[in-house]
Amino acid sequence: MATISVLGVDLGKNVCSVVGFDGAGKVVMRRKVRRETLIGLAAKLPPCMVAMEACCGAHHLGRVFAAHGHDVRLMSPEYVRPYIKAQKNDDRDAEGIAEASTRPTMRFVELKSQDQLDMQTLHRSRDRLVGERTALINQLRAILLERGMVAPQGKRKLEQFLIVLMDEQGGAGLSPRMILLVEDARTQWAELDRRIAAFDAEFIRWAKENEDARRLTTIPGVGAIIASALVAAVGHAESFTAAAISPPGSVWFRGSSPPAASRSCWGSASAATDICAGS
Repeated sequence: MATISVLGVDLGKNVCSVVGFDGAGKVVMRRKVRRETLIGLAAKLPPCMVAMEACCGAHHLGRVFAAHGHDVRLMSPEYVRPYIKAQKNDDRDAEGIAEASTRPTMRFVELKSQDQLDMQTLHRSRDRLVGERTALINQLRAILLERGMVAPQGKRKLEQFLIVLMDEQGGAGLSPRMILLVEDARTQWAELDRRIAAFDAEFIRWAKENEDARRLTTIPGVGAIIASALVAAVGHAESFTAAAISPPGSVWFRGSSPPAASRSCWGSASAATDICAGS
């Protein structure tokens, strides 16, 4: 077999497509392998560039490949798409990934550590709970409005409104069914608050232990939640030449920055990037 310089991998849940380029950019290998076989295949190859899209499982495999001496390159799927030829299939995807990784202007996603992935998972889990709480609060407002009760704006004001309505007035104006429903919703709300607070406490603890996050919290307006999210997303930020450059896939939550970041931290993005980069 010819020496492989670039190995493009299109990851699948069970089966992965692999395409190898030689030093001249010619395809010298095309294979479909199972995930467990892929690690063994990479271990047998001499050190080369291994290119993958930055998708689910890529960071784990990237660390495994890096341990075998390979140069791992992860890319956003959006940046790979222009290099995939017509009649898209897994084999052409792998070839496009390999070709995209050789472009001198390609932007790569930094390989994340297990600690970074853990922290991102915690943030996404917290985000899910916040969404559930928001939906529950909106439902409570709708239930009250349908019965002529206009609750004041704000989560805490609604909480105080319900204390007066349910605890002091005994649910006046509500049917017995609605009293049970609202009480159940309040119980769910309290449980969601408890679980979200537990995540916040973990972020504070982690930010105190992590050097990069601790340095970020020295920026005015940046707390443990923003600092931990930023470190988890960009690591040391060495792959960014400026604070304004952020490749797809490295954003905070579902394609947007946290509201607090847009108010206080986003204006200090250059400072935050410089701190993450260690400058």
